[in-house]
Amino acid sequence: MIEVKITDDMKKKALFKSREMGTINNSITVGDGNISGFLGECVANTLIGGDNKNTYDYDIVKDGITYDVKTKRCTSPPKSFYECSVAAFNTKQRCDRYVFVRIENVKGQWGRAWVLGWMEKPEYFNRATLLKKGDVDKSNNFTVKADCYNLKIKDLNQFKEVKK
Repeated sequence: MIEVKITDDMKKKALFKSREMGTINNSITVGDGNISGFLGECVANTLIGGDNKNTYDYDIVKDGITYDVKTKRCTSPPKSFYECSVAAFNTKQRCDRYVFVRIENVKGQWGRAWVLGWMEKPEYFNRATLLKKGDVDKSNNFTVKADCYNLKIKDLNQFKEVKK
């Protein structure tokens, strides 16, 4: 897991993209997560160094490989046993890899960010656990708000270096 500084430029881009997008279909947070999602894309791309595409299927392309960035907000640094999630309604997205990011948000203020790792899409679904809406995730006692596939951070592939 790699900590990445959230810059003012990232915040401006994320806010602009969020306003431009509005509320997306099937949004668990009814659009409230758009800014953190776009921040996650900016943060992930500091390591990937690709082109932002922001399609339904993927967010970043580098050397012909497509990445979809999955971002969660948090209030403290993530631990290796925390879960990464892909919503069950997103399983048809045509991307090659998932990248997982956590964005710190405490009392409405953006703090730190972490790129947790990445995984090839087919491998992710082979290794992840399916949880149904209303299930309690036994690893953290969280009641799942929507069907999703979860995998621990420690099971992800790690990025090796920061792209300049």
